[in-house]
Amino acid sequence: MADEDIQAELARLRAENEALKTKRNSAVSMKVSEKGGVSVYGLGRFPVTLYQEQWTKLLALSEDIKTFIEENKSKLKAKE
Repeated sequence: MADEDIQAELARLRAENEALKTKRNSAVSMKVSEKGGVSVYGLGRFPVTLYQEQWTKLLALSEDIKTFIEENKSKLKAKE
């Protein structure tokens, strides 16, 4: 393979890698897991998977969670 071909392929792979990173980081998606849970992708490296009743409980606590975060903001780290 000629040097120009190698450089062109490297540039193409780098661009493809960046596009995949941007796509992955920009969207939160959901799907039903193999065991019947709801998996949420895009929040971190791994999906967050809970069963329906667990999501319902968690969502019912959303105001409490927001209050807790606000009250403890000085102790919490933020990922940028």
